[in-house]
Amino acid sequence: MISFASDYIAGAHPQVLKRLVQTNLEPLPGYGEDPWCVSAKDKIRAACGCPQAQVELLTGGTQTNQIVISTLLREHEGVVAAKTGHISGHEAGAIEYTGHKVLELPQRDGKLEAEEVDRYLRSFYADENREHMVFPGMVYISHPTEYGTLYGKRELEALSQVCRTHEIPLYLDGARLGYGLMSRAAELTLEDIAALCDVFYIGGTKVGALCGEAVVFPRGGRPAHFTNAMKKRGALLAKGRLLGVQFDALFTDGLYFQLSRHAIDMAEGLKAVLHEKGVEFYLESPTNQQFVILDDRKAEALKSQVAFSFWEKYGPDRTVVRFCTSWSTTAEDLELLRSVL
Repeated sequence: MISFASDYIAGAHPQVLKRLVQTNLEPLPGYGEDPWCVSAKDKIRAACGCPQAQVELLTGGTQTNQIVISTLLREHEGVVAAKTGHISGHEAGAIEYTGHKVLELPQRDGKLEAEEVDRYLRSFYADENREHMVFPGMVYISHPTEYGTLYGKRELEALSQVCRTHEIPLYLDGARLGYGLMSRAAELTLEDIAALCDVFYIGGTKVGALCGEAVVFPRGGRPAHFTNAMKKRGALLAKGRLLGVQFDALFTDGLYFQLSRHAIDMAEGLKAVLHEKGVEFYLESPTNQQFVILDDRKAEALKSQVAFSFWEKYGPDRTVVRFCTSWSTTAEDLELLRSVL
C-alpha cells in the first residue's frame, strides 16, 4: 500500500527521534520549563527575526486554534474565517465549544479577500442592531489554505491593514507553514508573516515532528493567563521537553525548511505523474496537497493499492480526492503510483 493520505502518516524525522533518544534520560523540569524548550523558542525567534516574540509550544493544531482564539476574544466576540477554513469545518466545533462563534465569509480558492473582510466589518458596525449580534473580534486565515493555496504578499498586507484599521488581531494557522514557505510559488517569508500577523503558529505535527505546534506572538501581546488556558484545555504537556527537543531539532541547521522543500519537490513529481496518466485536476496547488477528480468506480479500485483522502462529491458518480506529499514521501512512492495508475 502506497500512502498519499496526509502529511502526518509517518512518525517523526530520524533526526528528531535521534535527539529525543539522546535526551531521554536527562532529568528535566516539567511543563516547558526545561532548557530544550528555552533553546527551541530562542531558535524560533531568530528564524522569525523577532527577538522580542513570545513563543509557546502546544500539543496539536485544534488545541492551538481553540486556545489562541478563545483567549484573544472577549465574551461577546466571534472569529471571522473563510467558509472552507479548518476551524469552520474540520475541528468538530472546538471554537464554538468555548462559546465563540465562527463567522464564515465566502472564499476564493480557500482564501479570504481583504475587500470582503473590510466590507463585512463596515457593514456590521453600520447595523444599528449590532448589540444583538456576535461581534467580529479577530480574523483567522491559514497558510497554506485547506486547498493548498497561498496568500501573496500583497494579499496578506491588505488583510493586515484591514485588521489594523478595525483594531482586531490577524491570526494565521500554520499547520503546514513549512510547505507554504518552501513552495516554488511562495512570496512570503517567515519574517513577512511575523511582521504582518499578530499571532501565528508554526506546525510541527505535519512537518517532521511526532506532535506539537509553536505559537508565536511576534510583538508580544500574549493573552494573560495563557498557560492556565493551555492547562484547562489539555494542551500543556507535563513532559514539555518532548515539544522542546523536537522543535530544537527542527530549527537546527535549517532542518524544518529542508524537510518542507523535500515535500514540495515530491509534490511537483506527483503532479507530473498525475498529468502523465491523464488524471483530471480539481485544483492544482503550489504546495503539497493536490486535488483531483476520480470516477467513483476507479477510486474504489485504486483504494486497494493507494491511500488518499476523500474531499467532496463532484456530481453523482465522481469525487474530489486529495493526494498529499510530506517530508517522508520518497521518489519510490511516486514510481509505484505511476505503475499502479
